[in-house]
Amino acid sequence: MPGWIASFAQLAEVQNKLYHEGCGLVFGYFSGIMQMALTFCYNLTSYMGFPNYGVAIILLTVGIKILLYPLTVKQVKSMKTMQELGPKLKELQAKYKDDKTKQQTEIASLYKTAGVNPLAGCLPLLIQMPFLASIFYAIRDFGYVSQPNFLWIKTLAVSDPLYLLPILAAVTTYFSSRQTMTDSSQQSKMMLMVMPFFIGFMTLRFPAGLGLYWVVSNLVQIVQQRFLYRRPAAIS
Repeated sequence: MPGWIASFAQLAEVQNKLYHEGCGLVFGYFSGIMQMALTFCYNLTSYMGFPNYGVAIILLTVGIKILLYPLTVKQVKSMKTMQELGPKLKELQAKYKDDKTKQQTEIASLYKTAGVNPLAGCLPLLIQMPFLASIFYAIRDFGYVSQPNFLWIKTLAVSDPLYLLPILAAVTTYFSSRQTMTDSSQQSKMMLMVMPFFIGFMTLRFPAGLGLYWVVSNLVQIVQQRFLYRRPAAIS
């Protein structure tokens, strides 16, 4: 096995070990709430005449994204401002490339003048993490009461046999990340390529239900971000 694939495999094993050794307890309570919400969504599809866990996962994911929409607005607003400051940042970095202290001082002054906190875009994401982690564990460990089939997938409790969800997870992660890229540095470009591959690789190992959640979440995120970037008034 090539070294870089082995590294990803080791990361996955570490994540699984941490969950079973206690990290999962942090989200256990919220995960239970998410499982109740997923059961509610499944019962809703049953009431409507087409009981399906795949549709239930889609409904739950869309509901969570709508609930977290105000945080998405704040995140996009911060990232959009950072993108607008991009040319000025490059100018300062070029002007003071030989004086890093002066460069940092001038960049801090630029942020202050523009009323921007470069870390502000991370705060909404950090607030969302408990929700995202909870739904992650809720779907991963969910006890299905009937055959959880969806489209080409015979059971959402195991990985996608056709590998379509991992591919879609990687592709949608790429486009979602590219929408919010605030700079064109080599490091950012590298992350833009590495993260989709990592997500796709992880989705290969997880139940298809979790892959479906990730793909739908990314698609909703792309739509929300596109709307916000095209409607400046929505984030003013």
